[in-house]
Amino acid sequence: MRTLSLLLLIGLPAFAQQHFTGLNATGRTGLVQAGINPAELANLGSRYEVQLFSVSANAANNKIGFSDLFEGGNLGDKLFRGNEAADLRFDGEIYGPGFAFQTGKWTFAVISKASAKLDLVDVDVNIGDAVTSAGLDALITGSTTINTASNQRLNGTTWGEIGLAAAHNFYDDELHRFSAGITFKLLFPGSYANFGANRFTGTITNDLGDVELTNAQANLNIAYSGNLGDDFTRFGDYTSSLFGRLGGAAADLGVNYRMADESDPKKHRINAGLAIRNLGGMKLRSANNSDTNYLLLVQGNESLDLNQFQNVEGLDEIEDVLLASGYLDRTENTKKDFKVRLPSVFSAYADVRIVPRFYTSVYLQQKLNPDDANDQITYQNIITVTPRFALDDFEVWSSWSSHEISGISGGIGLRAYGFYIGSGSIITNLLSDNNQADAFIGYGFRLD
Repeated sequence: MRTLSLLLLIGLPAFAQQHFTGLNATGRTGLVQAGINPAELANLGSRYEVQLFSVSANAANNKIGFSDLFEGGNLGDKLFRGNEAADLRFDGEIYGPGFAFQTGKWTFAVISKASAKLDLVDVDVNIGDAVTSAGLDALITGSTTINTASNQRLNGTTWGEIGLAAAHNFYDDELHRFSAGITFKLLFPGSYANFGANRFTGTITNDLGDVELTNAQANLNIAYSGNLGDDFTRFGDYTSSLFGRLGGAAADLGVNYRMADESDPKKHRINAGLAIRNLGGMKLRSANNSDTNYLLLVQGNESLDLNQFQNVEGLDEIEDVLLASGYLDRTENTKKDFKVRLPSVFSAYADVRIVPRFYTSVYLQQKLNPDDANDQITYQNIITVTPRFALDDFEVWSSWSSHEISGISGGIGLRAYGFYIGSGSIITNLLSDNNQADAFIGYGFRLD
């Protein structure tokens, strides 16, 4: 399938799922920290905060190492090698202009953000290899039987957010401070595409490049909205559809505890928080909207030619080819407007001063819903440890994370006044063959 091939060739060099790794532990609170926990707004440290921009991009998988990008060869062959199912995630976040201000024990903020995601979830390596390499290697002959219980997914989503946030400092004795916060988010879905194949069974036979599927059965979901239905491999299709029409709402909730440093009350000995984010979903509305469940059934002497998927580019073409084959039966009427769920996530963190100017933080992120539902936008479970050296207007840190998909990664970041830049994987990419690549940059300033 050319769709998957282009995804691998274009996506990896361009764009894991903890954005701004290590920045949540910084001593300077801004709107990015409020995006992790709205209660952090109570620790703003100035009367006004202006966010100009922040960009974070991540790519994570369980098969392709960083060095594979520069060695040449077919990335599809590398992703679908071995026996373990392939998982691959691309994820980007862009914070636009934002503003926060404090008045008394309250802090209020307006935050704008756009998100883009492209994921492969639990794809059987034999299926992936068949639809990306069918007909390209005429020297291979053989058959493989497939029996998977999971829901294999290819999913792309873009959406924008406008967040209205408030935090309240409800206890402060100058040493201990307790705060709570909430962000109410208006959602603007841009584009969406999902191909799900649940409980797939069948036999794939390659006869000198002629690849066929026999004795097959699967429950399929094919859903798309906007330009990702036509082609979800072009980078421009994501950037051109980040904000659509208003189509949903969500909320972030959080609490925060802060123990001040007696020698300098503007700094902390302990800063800890709990948050639940992305409670909500959005409805997709577009002229080409389609969300349909099918039963794929290939029986007896019947066979489905997999070579015909080599040149398809979008889910609407995949759907047309399968319908024309005669092996696809609709099990649910097509829905023109349909909903998808945001990736709800629980997070907990603590940043502790070890000695003056040296801190260590621990961050835990746990998704609340599994990734296998066809209407679920995906997320990753992550734990991160970040040692940090901090001066008043300068900080440098090294973050080390264990990711659900890509394993261990380590990187470095720095902040100078309101400017910050970093990567959560650059160290391990330089020292070893890491399965993740990410980077972030941003700037904001304060007004007293």
